[in-house]
Amino acid sequence: MSHKNKTVVRSMDILNLFIEHPELSFQEIIDLSGIPKTSVYRMLSSLVEMGFIEKGMDLKYRLGLVFLKFGSLVSSRLEIRQIAYPIMKDLHDDVEEAINLSIQQDEGETIYIEKIDLKQKVRVYTAVGRKSPLYAGASSRAILANYSDTAIQDYIERTEFKPLSKGTVTDKEEFCRLIEQTRIDGYSVSHSELHDYTSEVAAPIFNYNGDVIASLSIVGMEANYQEENIKLFAEKLLKATDEISSRLGYVK
Repeated sequence: MSHKNKTVVRSMDILNLFIEHPELSFQEIIDLSGIPKTSVYRMLSSLVEMGFIEKGMDLKYRLGLVFLKFGSLVSSRLEIRQIAYPIMKDLHDDVEEAINLSIQQDEGETIYIEKIDLKQKVRVYTAVGRKSPLYAGASSRAILANYSDTAIQDYIERTEFKPLSKGTVTDKEEFCRLIEQTRIDGYSVSHSELHDYTSEVAAPIFNYNGDVIASLSIVGMEANYQEENIKLFAEKLLKATDEISSRLGYVK
């Protein structure tokens, strides 16, 4: 085991002590972990600095507030997958195209967190865990379009739009036009933006605060996504996203 790996494992051993103990003194951590005093001191200092552990005025150590953030993220992502899945399944059975659920991973990316494509005749490359930049693809645009004008403009100004496929929108004026169209329609459409000859229709999902937290999309081969089909897919998609948002407490 390398020195770095050993340090990580020992740090996790210390954090795991707080599963059963809400607070511990320095000596209690040493006694319970069996880790040498100097190593405990060094790792506690790092964990406190990063916010994983807090040291109180009573000199007792407790889990830091950062775990509330991580816990909230995990909880919300599990919740939306559980709520969305049966609705995604019904939509998939209806349209027989791939159905994807995406969330924003960080400031500049979205990530697929659920996918159903059992009945799709021609499989397209989308996978749980796959990331996409916010400027590419309908799923990302459906999320970004619901941000404030200032947030969108800040993102556009600091982001280099790189071509990922033959249809990737790299012109920022055209991108702004597509954002505005997404706001008008309530959904977004993309053709060959992430992969050649694939299309996507996506709509946003909102939580009880009215914040956009995800997008749901229908994805398939571009030949099937002509004007009439797009309208039909969008109608069914919006019904599904309305239901998911409603179950998350969103009220229009």
